[in-house]
Amino acid sequence: MPDMEESWRVLRIMGEFVHSFDELSEVINAVTIFGSARTKDNHNDYKKAVKTAKLLVKNGFAVLTGGGPGIMEAGNKGAYETRGDSIGLNIKLPYEQYPNPYITRLLNFRYFFVRKVMLLKYSKAVVVFPGGFGTMDELFESITLVQTKKVPKFPIILVGKKFWYGLIEWIKERLVTDKMIDSEDMDLFTIVDEPEDVIDYIKSKLSFSNM
Repeated sequence: MPDMEESWRVLRIMGEFVHSFDELSEVINAVTIFGSARTKDNHNDYKKAVKTAKLLVKNGFAVLTGGGPGIMEAGNKGAYETRGDSIGLNIKLPYEQYPNPYITRLLNFRYFFVRKVMLLKYSKAVVVFPGGFGTMDELFESITLVQTKKVPKFPIILVGKKFWYGLIEWIKERLVTDKMIDSEDMDLFTIVDEPEDVIDYIKSKLSFSNM
């Protein structure tokens, strides 16, 4: 006999996709901000994420985040305070994840991979602040999709040279040197320190016809 629980799971997954496509279908010009849920509001990364989101809105972008606390909250806060479209795609977890109060459009997800598809599908660029395993997953998923040409190339910006330095050096010393990736793959992303640099890079890579 078929496993009915598995069948219902497939339907729930399909339902999340259909609902998300309907809710986000009018989002044309958005940038996703990734980063740690644990970053406090007095941290410099939080403040930079707020400023980055404000600059994004002022330059005509909606802001997409994972909808939770930390850097996600900072991104939504910056968009909200600038009266922009502040979208949160929240994931249901037993701890640490709850919708932040700066979201103007909230969607709740049960499945990480559905949520990640939505965060990337409607984004013209991705901005990645320091974070943990979840942030690394989102970063490398973004890079892999562009590297394998599964999606059109879009700007991927890492914020915080000091934080990312060790990882980038390891990628160069191991993955490039051992020919696990091509040296040109290092050009799939850039690293900056300041919110203004994020905006300048995005604008330099996106033509007005794409915005």
